[in-house]
Amino acid sequence: MGRLEGKIAVITGANSGIGLASAKRFVAEGAHVYITGRRPQELNKAIQAIGASVTAIQGDVSNLDDLDRLFAKVRSDHGHIDILFANAGLGAQESLGKITVSAFDLVFGVNVKGTIFTVQKGLPLMRNGGSIILTGSTTGSMGTAAFSIYSASKAAIRNLARSWALDLKGTGIRVNVLSPGATATPGLLDGLARTGQKDAIIAGLIEQSPLGRIADPDDIADVALFLASDDSRSMTGSEIFADGGMAQV
Repeated sequence: MGRLEGKIAVITGANSGIGLASAKRFVAEGAHVYITGRRPQELNKAIQAIGASVTAIQGDVSNLDDLDRLFAKVRSDHGHIDILFANAGLGAQESLGKITVSAFDLVFGVNVKGTIFTVQKGLPLMRNGGSIILTGSTTGSMGTAAFSIYSASKAAIRNLARSWALDLKGTGIRVNVLSPGATATPGLLDGLARTGQKDAIIAGLIEQSPLGRIADPDDIADVALFLASDDSRSMTGSEIFADGGMAQV
């Protein structure tokens, strides 16, 4: 029997990267997983990669109507949620003095607003003993040149978990943050490719890591599984760093 046998999970931003790897892992452990993403073509590829026990709902987490459609589908199909993984997120590289309103609105709209209302709208479906996982980042607890808006959004995620752990006291629902370091997701690799210095930047990240490598999405999915399962039943309001020690030493 899998560690998530019979569980219902919702993972936002699961058309690629950490979300997709986590969806595969959750299904392998017995869960039925609902995944979301903004791009229908990528969602179709994700369904094929996961293979079974998956339902895809196209939508943008910053659009509250899209969130309503997502949770209406879950309610109609299963009536409850055991695991809610608010993973959708994005970043914009703009240094102080060049920060644009459009970039701020986009990053905070998806990373903060999207997380808040994903959790708030999904909460009525959560059962006692359920797990809420928020995707943070090492950047939320360290300085990052030209990445301050993204970093600030992830610092907000960390405090949301602390505050929500108090709001959820007595419900049996726990909320924790999973904070990856550099991870070889399509988003990171494509972004680095656009700089024209991808290999040099990756080499620099590897040099900074005590483990001597950057993470694979599957590495982070294994930590997500721990937080989703009853193995983390004594944890709430916590943050787990899966960063190879990069931001820890």
